Amino acid sequence: MKKQLRRQIITRRNSLSQAAREEKSAVITRRVLGLPAWEKARLVMCYVSFGSEVLTPSLIQAALSQGKRVTVPLCIPEGRRLLASEVLDFPGDLQPGTWGILEPRPETLRPVDPGDIDLVLVPGVAFDRAGNRLGYGGGYYDRFLATLRPGALTIALAFAEQIVADVYPEVHDRPVDMVVTDQEIIKPGKDEGICADGPGLS
Repeated sequence: MKKQLRRQIITRRNSLSQAAREEKSAVITRRVLGLPAWEKARLVMCYVSFGSEVLTPSLIQAALSQGKRVTVPLCIPEGRRLLASEVLDFPGDLQPGTWGILEPRPETLRPVDPGDIDLVLVPGVAFDRAGNRLGYGGGYYDRFLATLRPGALTIALAFAEQIVADVYPEVHDRPVDMVVTDQEIIKPGKDEGICADGPGLS
């Protein structure tokens, strides 16, 4: 079931034109930048977008320009785990790594304790309204999110086309606190599930 859903949603996401992905990503970026949690966060972790994912370079640049400390993930296939590494120069500190995704160069690796991170921007294939996430099947983020301190906020970025009724979560799957799309901000368990006129959309 999960494999079929994963293929279906990736195909749907890939079918979006580059122009549409850029436009939708710009809306999502504005929504994130308008969140009080973003404003308060001093140390953030942000995935580096790849393929047809929600684009994140603008968010990384914005965080750096706002004086935040920024980390990006380094995939370590042994143990299928992520290492958070601080970025001082984006994208200069990075080079293509696992699966061609930009990752820290060996000489710019600056490991950060996950317990110090205030906010994590999480990628994924599909999400439901309970905040459950369908990833790419490796379990990297589920393992990493389990190491965050209590109170650290996890925010998924997704196009509206990635929201589904059920992602069939399993016991080890880690839900996110919020899902920001180009059409709404989903806050599981909160009344404000839909913010059609969300922050930054004037």
